[in-house]
Amino acid sequence: MLYICGTPIGNMEDMTLRAIRILGEVDLIAAEDTRQSVKLLNHFDIKTPLTSYYEHNKEVKGPQLIKMLKEGKNIALVTDAGMPGISDPGEDLIKLCYENNIEVTIVPGPTAVITALVLSGLNTRSYIFEGFLPKNKKQRTDVLEKLKNETRTTVFYEAPHHLLNTLNDIYKNVGNRQIAVERELTKRHETVNKGSLSEIISYFQENEPKGEFVIVLEGADSDEIKSQKIAKINEMSITEHFNSYIAQGLDEKSAMKQVAKDRGIGKRDVYRELKG
Repeated sequence: MLYICGTPIGNMEDMTLRAIRILGEVDLIAAEDTRQSVKLLNHFDIKTPLTSYYEHNKEVKGPQLIKMLKEGKNIALVTDAGMPGISDPGEDLIKLCYENNIEVTIVPGPTAVITALVLSGLNTRSYIFEGFLPKNKKQRTDVLEKLKNETRTTVFYEAPHHLLNTLNDIYKNVGNRQIAVERELTKRHETVNKGSLSEIISYFQENEPKGEFVIVLEGADSDEIKSQKIAKINEMSITEHFNSYIAQGLDEKSAMKQVAKDRGIGKRDVYRELKG
């Protein structure tokens, strides 16, 4: 069996009793960075052997671990901190196990995305997780462009040397929304900087970012988005409105139906305008 084991994101006291027991009982622990994981094992006096499983060796190591699991070994999967499979190569090993009919279970533990979301004081009812933004400029812009009309709270991870650039990119694409930038979660120097994007950018221009960061971004105002959509519709003629849906791939019947719905008029009215 593969055990997906959550480990502390900073504070060792957040380690669960079950995780300590499982890590001590399995035959092998697959770790993203054995140098980090050995500190955890030493802290809890766990003697189980470690092997590395990370982004640059997963293509070779994954099948090796699957072979061991098929032979009857029990393996625990851990990441540097938090829950394996979230923004790390553990996701691929889990998929391999299901493809090979190997039993998988989870030993829940801390995860930075949920910890940061709750601590932010922003809306927690509905949220999305983006992880680390793409480094490629076009891909990055495409992701941020979609967030203009995203009403759910969005959570990102970011390294200190990229933080200011990322905050500026978010500001340019979504405007001056409320944000919480959280540093060193659960650790001694845990801090939460909360305010508008412009305020937080100014703060980090004067205070060099240090440590690991989680960014929690307020969602767009749904009423404001609706008002902007109505204003945009009112600027278009019915024909222009209809053609915009055709350009998006809708057939004529569906496009007319959508135009009528957007404008609160009958389909016959749309038809007459288009044919007139």
